Amino acid sequence: MTTDWRADTVGTIRDLILGADDGITEEIKWRKPSNPDGVPTFSRDGLICTLETYKDKVKVTFAKGASLPDPQSVFNASLDAGARRAVDIKAADELDREAFTALIQAAVALNQG
Repeated sequence: MTTDWRADTVGTIRDLILGADDGITEEIKWRKPSNPDGVPTFSRDGLICTLETYKDKVKVTFAKGASLPDPQSVFNASLDAGARRAVDIKAADELDREAFTALIQAAVALNQG
């Protein structure tokens, strides 16, 4: 399997995040020798989420995910974490774009609390 799907998935996720609210900004943080490209982070009135690429998945971690409504059960990782929740997307997965966008918008609303 090629790794092209990950770049495509990251592009789609980035577009969904930035398209969910005009005030969301992207910044690269945590550059280090083992990850020279760093980690894309998305914020509006505080951190919303991070977007990381792994060998077998793309992971979107919501900083305050445990406090967000998730009626469509988009979160599928870090479900036992105290504050955060994550969405792991593998090559064969189909992301519910509408539900994901709703999570981003809920995260912005929470930050603006």
